[in-house]
Amino acid sequence: MKHLAMSFAAAQLLSVSALALVSSNSFAFPGWDRNLPPAPESADFASPYDYSGIVALSNCSGSLVRFDDSQDEDKALVLTNGHCTGTIEPGTVRYKESANRTFDLLNAAGGKLGKVTTNQLVYATMTKSDMALYALNETYAVIVKKFGIQALTVSRTQPAVETAIEVISGYWKRGYSCSIETISFGLQEGRWNFESSIRYSRPGCDVIGGTSGSPVIEAGTRTVVAINNSGNQDGLQCKVNNPCEIDADGGIIFKKGYSYAQQTYWLYSCRTEAGVLDFTLPGCVLPKPRV
Repeated sequence: MKHLAMSFAAAQLLSVSALALVSSNSFAFPGWDRNLPPAPESADFASPYDYSGIVALSNCSGSLVRFDDSQDEDKALVLTNGHCTGTIEPGTVRYKESANRTFDLLNAAGGKLGKVTTNQLVYATMTKSDMALYALNETYAVIVKKFGIQALTVSRTQPAVETAIEVISGYWKRGYSCSIETISFGLQEGRWNFESSIRYSRPGCDVIGGTSGSPVIEAGTRTVVAINNSGNQDGLQCKVNNPCEIDADGGIIFKKGYSYAQQTYWLYSCRTEAGVLDFTLPGCVLPKPRV
């Protein structure tokens, strides 16, 4: 415990979850859901959730997002987990990489509207948070014109405990409802750790494999307050697929069925007025690319 407490105090914390990484030969991270069936074509579980702007990846879920200062002429963004791009080693970042990936964009009822494609992986990390942003070929204006879909908005602030939330999976076309039970100091899973992880209340958000990257939305809004990524599958302590919470004094909490989301509001701390990431900005708290 002393070693864990020291590591939390000494440096940025690192983590990843394989909770919802679907089988893919191009991904090395060992997930408990490697043998999931293909994503369903129908939206049998969609009601009563709003799937407008939710996307399905080949191996995860995601969402079409914008920031509160984004412009209609900006390239649209898709938010998902860092581990949905492939395993990212602790302490490392993927930044401005060429990417050619296609996502299914869903309508309000969970049906497929069509496909959108990426031209760049703008940012991805499994350090501190587990998030990735893809830039699409299309602008927000083009997507509205072509599909009639508005992007969800990433919140600028950390959500509060007891906030009612929905976790909406594009892969499964399935939603979950619960609330934020607590925000932990740290979360360790195997070699990785997160900071300020959100634990869901139970029952309600009993997320399954395939839901990684799902937006966590404040209920009754189109505001993304976090990103779903992890859960304790077997009741083990701090193992892959079995994360454990670690408090500021090194105390450990773990329980089978505890599931988690990671923070996304940190993105604003590194955005310029022009809407680009600048890791030299005062107050930028995101893990930074290595020079």
